[in-house]
Amino acid sequence: MKKIAILGSTGSIGTQALDVIRENKDYFELEVLTAGNNSDLLVKQAIEFKPNTVVIANEDHYKKVSDALSHLPIKVYAGNKSVEQITESDNIDIVLAAMVGFSGLLPTINAIKSKKNIALANKETLVVAGDIISELVREHNVNIFPVDSEHSAIFQSLVGEFHNEIEKIYLTASGGPFRTKTTDELKEVTKDQALKHPNWDMGAKITIDSATMMNKGLEAIEAKWLFDLKPEQIEIIVHPQSVIHSIVQFTDGSMKAQMGLPDMKLPIQYALTYPDRIKSNFERFNFLDYPKLTFEKPDTSKFKNIRIAYDVMKKGGNAACIMNAANEVAVANFLNDQIKFTEIPKIIEKTINKVNFVDRPTIDDYLETDKEARIVAGQFVKQ
Repeated sequence: MKKIAILGSTGSIGTQALDVIRENKDYFELEVLTAGNNSDLLVKQAIEFKPNTVVIANEDHYKKVSDALSHLPIKVYAGNKSVEQITESDNIDIVLAAMVGFSGLLPTINAIKSKKNIALANKETLVVAGDIISELVREHNVNIFPVDSEHSAIFQSLVGEFHNEIEKIYLTASGGPFRTKTTDELKEVTKDQALKHPNWDMGAKITIDSATMMNKGLEAIEAKWLFDLKPEQIEIIVHPQSVIHSIVQFTDGSMKAQMGLPDMKLPIQYALTYPDRIKSNFERFNFLDYPKLTFEKPDTSKFKNIRIAYDVMKKGGNAACIMNAANEVAVANFLNDQIKFTEIPKIIEKTINKVNFVDRPTIDDYLETDKEARIVAGQFVKQ
């Protein structure tokens, strides 16, 4: 029995992870559930799964959650500090980091320091502070098992090959809902259109990131840290069918790919059960349903966020932290109908150019950079 903590249990990844646990109760024991604001769903999950502990980050909801669970032997805590500290528990084998955005950084760092293996769905943690995370992982001798479908595909393709040198990896992208739209058409797209992903069922923020293709830029930076690669070893290719989830090319020219239907539950389950594979009831892929698999080069003149991400990856320092904070602010304002879709990359670039660059940031520098970049991006939103 693996004892699991889910940080962000009410989000898209968290709820799908609970689907996996629900179907495999002989393999997993749920120790911790945390949520940001969705107290109603957190209570419902806690009543069903009866974890040892739940944490609601928004302290205003503490009494509501505590009262609702008072008849059960479940410890209830509140606040961001409690989310960070709960990973120190000796009863946890693996932490699923499924919180959205920058908020996942400090809890993940604390989990690593507590020598917990990490199933990482929060790509921003490595995007923002990949240097510090990589050093901590080595220092505390823990593993990071990627949950993103693309990084899981690379990881699965590398099993048995870890001693062999990678020449290049190909991160596949669906292209999102606006792959065939012109630059002029992008100026008029709506929030509702952007939230309709053609293949994947994801949360609002990551769905918008997919539409702007920032998600693929974030994944390229995450891949750099996960697999110790240079930017020129990471290539993004558009694959509209989302069947090949990513590809590894080795120095002898051979390539290995991981394939399957677009379903996040498979990489979640693999991360939680590695090195084992357990039987699942997931829908099976049928080649005859996909007689054509196609590939295209991404249009970085139309989807500027890919170019921005590669620029900050090459620059290093706190540049990716600035980009990530600006993107989170811009996406939130787009979802609130405050800016147009095409303004998102403009706000990101302006913020990167204005916020102070730090070549060798500490964790305090990252926290300060995130705070400053959010303020600056917010000012550009209002212009």
